[in-house]
Amino acid sequence: MKREDYLHAGERLDDLQLHNYFIIQNPEKFCFGMDAVLLSHFASVPKNSLVLDLGTGTGILPILLAAKTEARHLDALEIQEESVDMAKRSVELNGLKDRIRIVTGDIKEASSLFEKGTYDVIVCNPPYMENNHGLKNPELPKAIARHEILCKLEDILREASLLLKPKKSLFMVHRPHRLVEIFDKMRQSGLEPKRMCMVHPYLDKEPNMVLLEAVKDGNPMLKTDPPLVVYEAPGKYTEALLKFYGENPPH
Repeated sequence: MKREDYLHAGERLDDLQLHNYFIIQNPEKFCFGMDAVLLSHFASVPKNSLVLDLGTGTGILPILLAAKTEARHLDALEIQEESVDMAKRSVELNGLKDRIRIVTGDIKEASSLFEKGTYDVIVCNPPYMENNHGLKNPELPKAIARHEILCKLEDILREASLLLKPKKSLFMVHRPHRLVEIFDKMRQSGLEPKRMCMVHPYLDKEPNMVLLEAVKDGNPMLKTDPPLVVYEAPGKYTEALLKFYGENPPH
């Protein structure tokens, strides 16, 4: 089959500029952003790891991690059927069916869908927005991806803790204004915050993203990576950002 044969109406094929991998997306629904790519670089994935992505969307994180790491196998969970369908077609298109499994299901029930205590690494790019008031249509894919409609932060942390092996890591990206809450809820779930990196749009602007690592049953000690600044001028990425992207610079 040609690559274009995998597409449905309204969809497009985006070149990830990495291992000749592509991803199927529908711009009317939801497309991955810089946060997913930065998380895929921030996450430490040892060789032969078993990895799980909670809320995979159209499968961007497992595809990037399959390209960047020597993970043995990657599972990915997504509740929206349309996104699952796109993710499965992207996995097949890239010849990754032997390494990536896309599963339909609810994050709140993840520990009943996968075997507890088996994962070496869990990654998650969760909904950031806590307040859902005023949403015109909370069933739209973009709303579900951005707002805590179908799952909340504590659901993600609880299930991640149940599914991780002891002393293994959850990697996630979130918003700095919720950092105190995130740390508190991580500890309530048996996950110890161990590492973070603040992401600033410009050097003189406050951070608008934070990359986090938490270890199941870990000892208290938080390390802070140097802050990452995205732009040195409008439309011009910093050298640090380009290095952070590795082989997959933004376009």
